[in-house]
Parts: sequence; C-alpha cells; structure tokens
Amino acid sequence: MDGLYSVIRIVLTVMGVLMFASGVFFALQGAGIIMWPADSFMLKSTEWVHRGIMLANFGLLQLYIVRRR
Repeated sequence: MDGLYSVIRIVLTVMGVLMFASGVFFALQGAGIIMWPADSFMLKSTEWVHRGIMLANFGLLQLYIVRRR
C-alpha cells in the first residue's frame, strides 16, 4: 500500500504544479503580458486574469495539502 500512496502523491503533485503553471500563464495572457498565441481569445481579458489567479491558487492549495501529509 505504501507504494500506491507514493504514486498517488507524485501524480497529485504533478497536477498541482501544472495547475499553478497554467493559471499563471492564463493570468499573464489576460493581463496582456504574454501575447502568445496572437489569435488567442484570452489576450487582454480581465476575466482570464481572475480565472488564472483562481486556478493558480487551487494548484498551490493542492500542493500544500499533498506535501503536508
């Protein structure tokens, strides 16, 4: 059982990192700092700044919970 717990912990850690990185990327696109890809609907949209920040925070929360146990 200890091996399965380690695998689940690694998977949840990777998911948390990916959520955080995606959230930061979305927020920077929404803020107009990252203007790639040029035809993205998320560019300079405050809605995506808020969504990106929320996603990044969920990723950090998941990392905190997984690493705490």
